Amino acid sequence: MKKILTGLDNLYSDPPAYLEGQRIGLLCNPASVNSRLKHAKEIVYSLYGKRLKALFSPQHGFYAEKQDNMIESSDFIDPELEIPVFSLYGKTRVPSQAMFEEIDAMIIDIQDIGTRVYTFFSTVSYCMEKGAELGKKIVILDRPNPICGNRIEGNLLEPELASFVGRFPIPMRHGLTIGEFASYINTTYGIDCDLSVIPMTGWRRHMYFTDTGLFWVPPSPNVPTPVSAMVYPGQVLLEGTNISEGRGTTQPFEIFGAPFIDTGCVLEMLGLTGNEGVYLRPVVFEPLYGKWEKTPCRGFQIHITDRDAYKPYLLAIKILAAVYATSKGRFVWKSPPYEYEWDKTPIDLITGDRRIRELIEAGSVPKESDFFWKEDEFDFSEKVKPFLLYR
Repeated sequence: MKKILTGLDNLYSDPPAYLEGQRIGLLCNPASVNSRLKHAKEIVYSLYGKRLKALFSPQHGFYAEKQDNMIESSDFIDPELEIPVFSLYGKTRVPSQAMFEEIDAMIIDIQDIGTRVYTFFSTVSYCMEKGAELGKKIVILDRPNPICGNRIEGNLLEPELASFVGRFPIPMRHGLTIGEFASYINTTYGIDCDLSVIPMTGWRRHMYFTDTGLFWVPPSPNVPTPVSAMVYPGQVLLEGTNISEGRGTTQPFEIFGAPFIDTGCVLEMLGLTGNEGVYLRPVVFEPLYGKWEKTPCRGFQIHITDRDAYKPYLLAIKILAAVYATSKGRFVWKSPPYEYEWDKTPIDLITGDRRIRELIEAGSVPKESDFFWKEDEFDFSEKVKPFLLYR
């Protein structure tokens, strides 16, 4: 298998003229590596030397060491380069003017996982807005959408439910690379920053991460494998419930459960036909931390049998409806706060539409005809076409 080249690879092989003489900031984390596992910090320093003035980190920290939501990381001085590392998930999630004072351009090289609620998109958008405000150049080094670029799934985010887990009306599974997303919001939502995207070479929209030949480096602690990224667009809904999403296990998001789940009743109610692209295997597990810490949980492991047929968001809604109906009142929605929103119900912030909660609470597993977002998916796919870099 021939490896594709990331935007970072292409920056190194052909540095753009517009960065000559510029003071550089770099937003990155451990997944910011090229096709040979060389880190962006090392590559950018090799190109620009002491003109690399500051580093920035997204949620989970510069070393991706922070486990969960609303666990902040602090600013510090990089011990090798002796330059500041500014946390954009600490005392602030919006870069300050002071953070941008010593730079003329910000290079962004972070691995998204293809899901609206993954907060790296929000961090990128805040950097773009600050760059537009202060006249700073923004350069995106593009990376694969690990769950492919030709699948869109889910409703558009309702504006009144915008938060750090979704700032713009895009579907849960959006099908964009981070460079395409940046270009889309820059024009569509009037950010109007000085934006350049350094694209990948060799990536095609049908590719999943395992098709790229690249090494998977976890962008956050609970997305340890490409499979965890695949299930995330659906299983992230469990963060809005009292069901363990598998944090505190070796297979976060792939396995899920709670002490009150009757796996037989859930499977019977789901009535899976074998055409869903997955097999739900009943399991029992004990999370080492998080929800139901050191308590046996009954649930399932999701085994993907057909990645193109699998619809993670739709299946997760059906699973939650079955658990809700069979749990005899023990299933509950998580209460605020969630990602610095102190009043709104977390499940509504995650799904982006209160009607999803109503579907789950209806007492039966929704049918395909109950899902109301087919038009949303089509409209979004049409809107983003002019911004697609890989066809």
